Amino acid sequence: MIFSYPKLFQSNYFYILFAALFLSACDDEGRKTRLSTEQLSIPPYQKSEALPGGATSVSSQPFVSFMYPADNIDQNLRPLFYAGKALAKQPWVKAPTITFARDGLGPLYNARTCLACHANGGKGSIPTDSKSALFSTLVRLSSPGLASHPIYGDQLQTQSISLAHQLRSSVKEGTLKHDIAPEAYAYVTWTKKEFKYPDGNQVILRTPALTLDKLAYGEMATETQMSLRVAPAIQGMGLIELIKQVDIDKLSDEHDNNHDGISGRVNLVFDVQTQQVSPGRFGLKSNKPSLVMTIAGAFANDIGISNHLFPAQPCTEQQPTCNRAENGNDDEGVELPRHLLKLVVDFNRNLAPVKRLNSQQKTILEGRSLFYSTGCHACHNPSFITGKSDNFPHLSEQKIWPYSDFLLHDMGEELSDGRPDYLASGREWRTAPLWGLGFQKQVNGSNAYLHDGRATTVEQAILWHDGEAASTQSKFINLSKAERSALINFVESL
Repeated sequence: MIFSYPKLFQSNYFYILFAALFLSACDDEGRKTRLSTEQLSIPPYQKSEALPGGATSVSSQPFVSFMYPADNIDQNLRPLFYAGKALAKQPWVKAPTITFARDGLGPLYNARTCLACHANGGKGSIPTDSKSALFSTLVRLSSPGLASHPIYGDQLQTQSISLAHQLRSSVKEGTLKHDIAPEAYAYVTWTKKEFKYPDGNQVILRTPALTLDKLAYGEMATETQMSLRVAPAIQGMGLIELIKQVDIDKLSDEHDNNHDGISGRVNLVFDVQTQQVSPGRFGLKSNKPSLVMTIAGAFANDIGISNHLFPAQPCTEQQPTCNRAENGNDDEGVELPRHLLKLVVDFNRNLAPVKRLNSQQKTILEGRSLFYSTGCHACHNPSFITGKSDNFPHLSEQKIWPYSDFLLHDMGEELSDGRPDYLASGREWRTAPLWGLGFQKQVNGSNAYLHDGRATTVEQAILWHDGEAASTQSKFINLSKAERSALINFVESL
């Protein structure tokens, strides 16, 4: 990324100023400071940084939510937005029912509605204890050399339409027999360890371990690859969709030709809509190429609602009772027709990022400088300009600030899930967009960070960074406590 500097930097006045600052500058504690090469490369603050979604950005008033439509959306599109929102919110029910509009749930599923996992459009959560079953956190599955598990598929479904499952909290275990049992119930236990900074300050870090109970379709082999995935926030997805692929490609440096230790790369995935291999940009491993495939896949796998892109029920061949269950298919052979899927996709497409607060506050700007000087921006690329769209002109040509390059990066062995996903190795993850991070807890109470929710604060998330981020993590660790706090405050201001 190339930044233009004021003419002052191109004149002799700059060198005089540099010398004066170098010889005399001291902080409040009398410590000498200097203008390093890194500090000089920090781009000047832009007013547009306060508007993460450009003209689409919405106010956090009257309350913080990621469920507002783009601020500049055409008034004629607002009714369609709210129709899509209603459909995303509605609970699906078991087929058959007297209504054809919302039957076909399951037979196996993880949630009854889209927004059950993305409450208020925000991120999911993960239990802090070992007795609460997972919800809004998924378990991805595969076997070595296979994209999915031969019995349980590529995603564990922890709920079902079985009456025994629905009444499990109110009747004695064993009173009712399952017709179609959930694949398993999933829980996590936490192992904690202490991290100590060079200055003596300490932080407690935790690691999740997955436990599966009541496996309904046979034991899993010990080599089964399992990965916890906390549901991500969903604001700004239409803007991400309009980023030009060439602009993402420019940030890729797969073989680290510039020798900076950062080698982000594009994941190449199969697009069921075009029946071709395409670059991925959605999903925690960039394993989805488009917004429509992301939403259609969630309907099929998370709720068990078939559609034209994913017409099969979420049952494998090893689950015969699941396959025989009655469905809610219409005349086209699906439970969610194209026009209703489009409503929900367009609803997601128009969810707006929230305007930043206090983006020019002194401590926030100090943290911003540290964000650049420590190298966070090398992966969390600050901004893009969206491409032109005739269908969605209000999302077109907007300068947006997602703070992601949407590339895969090696995050080290401790964050590895050991599960490949197309080109992504177990150690590789898509750079998480940072916009809205500071509002996350206010949106729905979630304090889950990273793919598996192991971090409960931004600080913990940074400390888990390794692999390509090892150098940046080391720089963060060696900052003073006040500097670390400033950098964290900046991230939380996004």
